[in-house]
Amino acid sequence: MIKRTVVFLLLAATAGLAFAQTPQQWTEGKQYFAIQNPQPTNQPGKVVVTEVFSFGCPACNQFEPSLDKLRAELPAGAVLEFVPASWHPNEDWPVFQRAWFTAKALGLDNKQTHDAMFKAIWGPNGPLATYDPATQRPKAEANLPTIQDVAKFYAKFGAKPDQFVATANSFAVNLQMKRADQQVMAWGVDSTPTLVIDGKWRLTPASTGGAQQAIDLTLYLVNKELAAKKAK
Repeated sequence: MIKRTVVFLLLAATAGLAFAQTPQQWTEGKQYFAIQNPQPTNQPGKVVVTEVFSFGCPACNQFEPSLDKLRAELPAGAVLEFVPASWHPNEDWPVFQRAWFTAKALGLDNKQTHDAMFKAIWGPNGPLATYDPATQRPKAEANLPTIQDVAKFYAKFGAKPDQFVATANSFAVNLQMKRADQQVMAWGVDSTPTLVIDGKWRLTPASTGGAQQAIDLTLYLVNKELAAKKAK
């Protein structure tokens, strides 16, 4: 009986060690990447997780439920932010980038409107659809949603269309769009969705092997950065 107990304890210890070593399945430079010349985030003392995304990105739309799961599992001291990309004008990304910053300026950037935008673009008969359902290809540029179309959509959430359009074309929003493009480039992001952890690390569902793996690795890096902050 004693011998069996010892064996059991050894097996349990081994299993515990294996569990503790699970993060070793992640290799820097393979599943996640260090960002050269990281800069401090705009929330000192917190760990900021940033999704680089576009409402016009089909992969971002598919990743959205997983992002909701990540949002719910972030520990205290971590926050989720967004930076919209703009590099596919043929799929209306610049318009959606402008729309996101406009909604933020008007206090309309919340989970409700965020989810609603994806549904308006990718849902059945979505009023802001960018793909032709018959061809499953991007619509002709002349038929893509305009910022006026987006303004009408946000009217459902309390926006005044004229004010939305005026804000969208303001110097402040133009400047934020320019800064977002510069930030995306500085982080070395070349696909969406990409998750950036505290401005130091970046990863994608593709680099990690799937959406759940991306969540697991993000949480691992978040907890690692939180521990480093507490140790200072």
